[in-house]
Amino acid sequence: MKSRAEPRAPLEMRGAGLFERVDYRLVETAEERDAIYAMRYRAYLHGGLISPSASQRIVDTYDDAPNAWIFGIYLDGELCSSLRLHVLTSERRMSYTTELFGDVVHPRLDRGQVLVDPARFAADPDKSQRFHELPYLTLRLAYLACDHFNADLGLAMVRTDHQAFYRRVFLHETLTEPRPFPGWHSRKVVLMASDFAKLRDRVLTRFPIMRSSAFERRMLFNRAGEPLSRQVFASAPLSPDPAVTVA
Repeated sequence: MKSRAEPRAPLEMRGAGLFERVDYRLVETAEERDAIYAMRYRAYLHGGLISPSASQRIVDTYDDAPNAWIFGIYLDGELCSSLRLHVLTSERRMSYTTELFGDVVHPRLDRGQVLVDPARFAADPDKSQRFHELPYLTLRLAYLACDHFNADLGLAMVRTDHQAFYRRVFLHETLTEPRPFPGWHSRKVVLMASDFAKLRDRVLTRFPIMRSSAFERRMLFNRAGEPLSRQVFASAPLSPDPAVTVA
């Protein structure tokens, strides 16, 4: 499924200049997934997070979680970045974040909160050097998901050196001390979060590209036109499998 990013920001705002050239595509084929797994590998290798591997792919078990949406972000028809989104509920808890920060996340889910958890952000190394707006346009999907799923909190499991970006754009606060991330070289992550409803207007005022229409959100997140109740909540809960990074 493909959705053209809607032009909802002045051209001087970060990311707005690329809006007319960007497509968000929900990954639906094996070929699309493979291209994203390969881009993850290139991005993580370029960033010094992993060692070279024969597979040249980054895959984990959470890619197939029923509460996961994997998106490719295409600029002029070329894959530039990707993001995996998890919608966490009391019935659906599968994600890397609940594996690493379960002591923080599970009590909130036990109280019935809905959390949007972006993960596996990756950008093509060459294109990220040319288009510095890619993080804004890519992580916009997480903000749209918070709106669409009426999230209580927007989460972010991020490298310690990336906290400033999330504080500035999404007004996130850091909830934990740094913890190791499986498979990464000496890099640690922290869990950040923000109260979506409380901070929504402030974020939209500061970064109008985060605005969206109900139509755009439905096009992105409604799988085959099914309502959310059939996508996430209806099936019996699954036990999370340990995530395995193939690198």
